[in-house]
Amino acid sequence: MSATILTVDDSRTMREMLKLALSQAGYRVIQAEDGVHGLEVLKGESPQVIVTDINMPRLDGFGFIEQVRSDETYRGIPILVLTTESDAEKKDRARRAGATGWIVKPFDPAKLIDAIRRVAA
Repeated sequence: MSATILTVDDSRTMREMLKLALSQAGYRVIQAEDGVHGLEVLKGESPQVIVTDINMPRLDGFGFIEQVRSDETYRGIPILVLTTESDAEKKDRARRAGATGWIVKPFDPAKLIDAIRRVAA
């Protein structure tokens, strides 16, 4: 059975790009449009890795990560932040919230798959 990846991004284009790259690498991809939706989707799933954006409506990536980390069930799931932000302070904030890693958009599919394999191992 292939590993499941949850992607959380408010951009439809980005979700499509992620789905394509991850599916081609053999992953099962489930998607959410923002942090609130991500938490809803998570209830019925147990992904091996979560890839989330930071800047989203309703609940941003920081809030999403904090809520995932506050739930015992999902505490161990690696979370990669995929964002256009490259600001050190934001990276630090994401790390404090519980992010495992940080990838800047536009992403290189090979590097993303690599990062996912590293954190999922």
